[in-house]
Amino acid sequence: MYRQHETNPYFVPPHVPPLEQREPQHPPYSSQFPPVLPSNTKDQTPQPHSPDDSYFPSPTMPVSTRHPHPQLHSGPRHQPHSGHASHVPPPRHQPHFGHDSHLPTPVPPPRHQPHSGSRPHGQHHRHSSGLVRVTTRRKTRPFAWLVAGFCALFWVMVIVAGLAILIIYLVFRPRNPKFDITSVTLNAAYLDMGYLLNADITVLANFTNPNKKGRVDFHYAILDLYHGGHLLASSYIDPFSTMSHESRFQDVHLVSSQVRLPLENSQQLKKEVDNGRVKFEVKGLFRARSNLGSFLQYSYWLYSRCTIVVTSPPTGVLIGRRCVTKR
Repeated sequence: MYRQHETNPYFVPPHVPPLEQREPQHPPYSSQFPPVLPSNTKDQTPQPHSPDDSYFPSPTMPVSTRHPHPQLHSGPRHQPHSGHASHVPPPRHQPHFGHDSHLPTPVPPPRHQPHSGSRPHGQHHRHSSGLVRVTTRRKTRPFAWLVAGFCALFWVMVIVAGLAILIIYLVFRPRNPKFDITSVTLNAAYLDMGYLLNADITVLANFTNPNKKGRVDFHYAILDLYHGGHLLASSYIDPFSTMSHESRFQDVHLVSSQVRLPLENSQQLKKEVDNGRVKFEVKGLFRARSNLGSFLQYSYWLYSRCTIVVTSPPTGVLIGRRCVTKR
């Protein structure tokens, strides 16, 4: 079927730009199948485009281009003439991209970016001045200097005190005094009315200073006598001092009179007296001060606890003891 060319310029299909000015939209020809050109163009008549034609797109199909509107060209517009053969321009040689690639990757046109050195001085100055911040130095307040100096002085004092304590410990090797019970005499222990206790005990206490250097002074010393957790008697000891490697003995007289005991404790005490093994507890509280020199003195509290076992009165003697002294 013969297709007649349109001669009305208003119905002419959009012109396809030449291959030299268009970007590649189709895969290049392979070297194995070169394009076939007609040998005689005089007698050739325009043939209708087939759907398999991969070189010239169909005029009825939209042409996909990079820009939404067709580009304007300065060359003369191609108008088909009836009765004359159309001249087909020779295909432009395109580089071979491989057999597997169907469509070449479109490359966006490079954008012109002016060099930083070619920027006008005024524009550069305005841009840089908008980003750079001018920092001004602020004077430190006197209160901040005062706080910083106080903190520095405090830490210096802490370090010096720590070094002094370490030196004193390494030189003197201070140790806590020890409390012990050397002997105990149970003079009397009986119950009135079955629950009122009367007891008379004499304790020989031993205070020992184990330090090689320095003196220990006892400013406050008191001993308490317990049975079954109940206080029976207390005695105060006068202040005294012990030199280095010295033991000081103190006689402590503990007397209880009409001390009421619970029924269970009174029965337990009566049973112990009958068996000849009476158990008591002696607790001591001491305030001591170590003198390592004319300027090196420090005070502390000592807590002692002794468990003693004596025979039956009136000639009860010490048969067992265990003492612990803590600071």
